Amino acid sequence: MAVISAAPYMARDRDLHNRALVRGWLYVVLLVLVALVLVGGATRLTESGLSITEWKPIHGIVPPLNDAEWQEEFQRYQQIPQYAELNKGMSIEAFKSIFWWEWVHRILARGIGVVFAVPLAFFWATRRIERGLGPKLAGILVLGGLQGAIGWWMVASGLVDRVSVSQYRLATHLTLAALIFTAIMVVARGLAPHSEPAADRSTQRLAGFLVLLALIQIYLGGLVAGLDAGLSYNTWPLMDDKLIPGDLLILEPAWRNFFESPKTVQFIHRLGAYIIFVAALWHMIATRRRLPQTTHARRATLLFLLVLVQAVIGIGTLLMHVPLHMALTHQAFALVLLGFAAAHWRATRGPYPLPNEIAVRD
Repeated sequence: MAVISAAPYMARDRDLHNRALVRGWLYVVLLVLVALVLVGGATRLTESGLSITEWKPIHGIVPPLNDAEWQEEFQRYQQIPQYAELNKGMSIEAFKSIFWWEWVHRILARGIGVVFAVPLAFFWATRRIERGLGPKLAGILVLGGLQGAIGWWMVASGLVDRVSVSQYRLATHLTLAALIFTAIMVVARGLAPHSEPAADRSTQRLAGFLVLLALIQIYLGGLVAGLDAGLSYNTWPLMDDKLIPGDLLILEPAWRNFFESPKTVQFIHRLGAYIIFVAALWHMIATRRRLPQTTHARRATLLFLLVLVQAVIGIGTLLMHVPLHMALTHQAFALVLLGFAAAHWRATRGPYPLPNEIAVRD
């Protein structure tokens, strides 16, 4: 009588258990990253990003603890153009209100490094990281370190000749955060159980294209925020009383308008939203026709609905002249949309194969 070994089944159960642990950790990292991005958005909208004028990765963890330290920090801020040109005469209490936004943003940035690096080291040391997954996670860790450097590079742009940070650097900082968020979501979703096999290549490509469009739109949103472009032309669907406003290429050379003209940048951001709307609608219809009654089709439908909700939030934010709560809602939902699009794309490709995968027969 043949004896069937239980070892392969035990190995499979162990792999699934390890995947669940790693996936849960990555979802916690995603939540912290959402908080970091939202606090970063509030820091920009409240003009708080230049309130801390030095980069002290270790010492900077401790905020001012007494009046003398607060005065010292305030004096540093008084030496930059933003104070001289925008906030001259600001009280120490008003300074504290902007200081805390930037301080919390930096603390969260350091914290997410710990939340990512320490469990990664533990999982790696205990051999819970699958072969092939380690380089992906190490790459994300490197991107996180690069993001910290870019954050200071962004802040430094507003300390000498400007009263705010460069919109180029702000958009780069935001987009890299979105890329890290996307990468973590893709890895986490790849480790999750899949109820259906991979979708066809056309569905996969269009799902991936939507992720790319969402990232581009987030970059454009960073330019809008950096230029305060949302504070003008607060009408919709018309902009400056026209569907296509004039003077979109007023700067020379022409390419500068797409990065430095508030009017042009806002218009391009609107166009980006229309393109995503059409692409998501097309993806929903095509997937429901090609793969009817499947989870892929249901996710494509939900993705389109999320795009629709985000469009409504964006229009409301614009019409209300960008109040803080609406702007942050718009930013938060952008991450929800990006995360779902990334998870949907990964799900259309099927799960990562288990290291000790076996064929289980009834």
